[in-house]
Amino acid sequence: MKLVEDKIRELGKIGEGDVLKVDSFLNHQMDPMLLANMGEEFFRLFEKEGVTKILTIEASGIGVAMMAAYKFGVPMVFAKKTKTNNIFADVYRSTVESYTHKKTYEIIVSKEFINPGDRILVVDDFLAKGSALLALISLVKEAGAEVVGCGVVIEKAYQGGGKIVRDMGIRVESLARIKEMSLEGGITYC
Repeated sequence: MKLVEDKIRELGKIGEGDVLKVDSFLNHQMDPMLLANMGEEFFRLFEKEGVTKILTIEASGIGVAMMAAYKFGVPMVFAKKTKTNNIFADVYRSTVESYTHKKTYEIIVSKEFINPGDRILVVDDFLAKGSALLALISLVKEAGAEVVGCGVVIEKAYQGGGKIVRDMGIRVESLARIKEMSLEGGITYC
């Protein structure tokens, strides 16, 4: 999606350790008009899939997932990174290794929010090595629901996560696919 690529060129910052900072428009400060356009694009890409729910992981995926859910007219569910006192029901659990935070953590979703027969579109801000998407897919399968696809804002295609998920037979649509990225050379898109 040219709009996302242009925003990355304009405001994205490449940092040490292969990090792309997009916190000025996507995952710290959010650009609501851009997020609305992303939601519309995910709707266009997946509108024939019979999506019944959108699933993401807290916190950075919530904005774009909510805009997609609004466009689809379905609920948005997000996996929490910690169990809180207001979750009364049983939960589905999975483990995520965070590339950005360099740690592993458990994610949970209350069993009352994902049900057998649900057709889930997984939405997230980044796809690098695939850990977050794989954990979310695991939760959906454990619930007896179906993953109809994954919508990702920015995919670092060179890190292999997209290939892993696609090789599972799951459709992945990324709004910006980065072929390579470096401090010296900038960003090249697929």
